[in-house]
Amino acid sequence: MSSVLRVVVCAAVLGLVSAPPALAHAFLVRSSPTSRATVVRAPERVHLWFNERLEPAYSRVSIWNGEAQQVAAGDARVAPTEPRSLSVGVPPLPAGVYTVKYRVLSVDGHVVEAEFAFTVRGAP
Repeated sequence: MSSVLRVVVCAAVLGLVSAPPALAHAFLVRSSPTSRATVVRAPERVHLWFNERLEPAYSRVSIWNGEAQQVAAGDARVAPTEPRSLSVGVPPLPAGVYTVKYRVLSVDGHVVEAEFAFTVRGAP
């Protein structure tokens, strides 16, 4: 085997051995209500859907009003039949801006924490 070919083969093998593992995270793919949505009435539940299955014991979601008070029902859950879905109940809310905060652990061990807002306009 020529020395050039040996160097190429060694470099290829080292590249395969030292390649970093793919970093996967549970990214939010959709929600109801959506980020920056304006709704006439508050939803009964806020639903979040992710691209990966979630670890139910370590995934949570909460809803906060403009005065930094938590307003969600506190019944956040990952659906057993839909392990990529997380939801929480919402009581009747007055008009205002609300923030959805979530922290999820995907089954591959990565934590994702983020938030988004939606607005309840109230009945016209």
